[in-house]
Amino acid sequence: MSTPTLPRVVVLGGGSAGWITACLLHKEWGERGGSVTVVESPDIGIIGVGEGSTPQLKAFFDHLGIAEAEWMAACDATFKLGIRFTGWSERARCESYFHPFPGPVDLHTEPQFLRNCALRRRGVDVPANPDDWFLAETLAEAHKAPQPNDNFPFAPSYGYHFDAHKLGGYLREWATARGVVHMPLRVVDTELGVDGDVAALLCAGGERIEGDIFVDCSGFRSIIAQQKLGARFLPFAENLFNDRAVVMPTAHRQPIKPQTDSIAMATGWRWSIPLTSRVGNGYVYSSKYISDEEAEAELRAAIGMVDEGEARFLQMRVGRVEDSWTRNCLAVGLSQGFIEPLEATALHIVIVTALDFAKAYEGGGFSAQHRETFNRRIAAKYEGIRDYIVAHYRLNQRSDTQYWRDNAANHALSDNLKAMMTAWFTHEDITQLNNQLHDGAPHYATMSWHCIFAGYGTFPPQAKMQPPPPGLAAGDPQAVRAMLAACATNFSDYAPA
Repeated sequence: MSTPTLPRVVVLGGGSAGWITACLLHKEWGERGGSVTVVESPDIGIIGVGEGSTPQLKAFFDHLGIAEAEWMAACDATFKLGIRFTGWSERARCESYFHPFPGPVDLHTEPQFLRNCALRRRGVDVPANPDDWFLAETLAEAHKAPQPNDNFPFAPSYGYHFDAHKLGGYLREWATARGVVHMPLRVVDTELGVDGDVAALLCAGGERIEGDIFVDCSGFRSIIAQQKLGARFLPFAENLFNDRAVVMPTAHRQPIKPQTDSIAMATGWRWSIPLTSRVGNGYVYSSKYISDEEAEAELRAAIGMVDEGEARFLQMRVGRVEDSWTRNCLAVGLSQGFIEPLEATALHIVIVTALDFAKAYEGGGFSAQHRETFNRRIAAKYEGIRDYIVAHYRLNQRSDTQYWRDNAANHALSDNLKAMMTAWFTHEDITQLNNQLHDGAPHYATMSWHCIFAGYGTFPPQAKMQPPPPGLAAGDPQAVRAMLAACATNFSDYAPA
């Protein structure tokens, strides 16, 4: 039996998505005879809507063997231990909560948090704000770096903030130094073969670039997947109202905290993301409820930039393609889909898509044998992430504007999200249901679901709460806080260069 020929991969579009995919596919096949070429127009800029990540980005760099200190310095990157949500709830003592990335120390504290949530759901007045139970929040609040001393072998999980333009440039240099071909050309057409597969990209200078697999990283235009091959786009507009963003950088005005801030606004939310060089700010909103001019004015007032700085506006096409892998084309990044950056999942999906595709394509003998299974798996990933982000809006505890009232009244929910909400309010086992709905591999852990429900204060009204009976086995937040504070002494103050 002959050995399968390793594929010629052609990536259309650079940026973070294109170069991450190129690096990963070159890592899989480059040393065995495969090739990766990135065709990147020098005239098209990087959108860079989000500059935050999940811990999946750390796994990506570890997988490639790239030193953290090296790439972080080149990309103005900072650490991210989680997200602080502020203003999403009007309930007392729920004005803010921290959503951490889970770590090994949390295995000792999470059960107490879940226990108190279960009690409070039943009307027992015990503390259940997420801020009391997790090491990541303690470290972020104390401006600590997520890297412990050698005598404390329990490193927390963390992601990063970074300059998206510089990340794409850094990965381009890293990849081309290792054999990935970079062609700065403008593609004018896609040539299909007689079998309907993509045969080549046709460029403005007359170049014709052939390949076996074509990766579409052309952004919202989705030149190959949607325009040429007709991949169907499934909008999420009825689930997620936001379709615009206005962004502005500011200078640092206070010491860096290793966290993203997500702050509710009149018709959406704004992010505050600290880089070493600046603070990234953006207001994600719905054009149905506010004009661009009004959104810009609201953002400027919030960040203290009323009469200075230039604002940039972005349009967001929220949804996903029905099939990420169509014929011999893999859609990745914005051409594949976009879920607003509330949980910084954009690059997470890019990495998962590239790695899963490599496994499925090679596992099928470098054929489309496992294409349907792959597409179902990636679609489920999108749906799971969408549900969790929709939950932020559906469960909001605000009533000051029509935008928030309409989100709280939105019934265009998936069956899975309806089931999770029903389980919470009827005191069912959230962990068991979460595993059942996702075949034992949920997209968001039980802790994350508890954080959002509890962080918003979606418990019975305080007037209906009963004091805990004597001898009740409840979690003690004061004891947990003391333990976490002791753990934090093993971490140094965060002072990025």
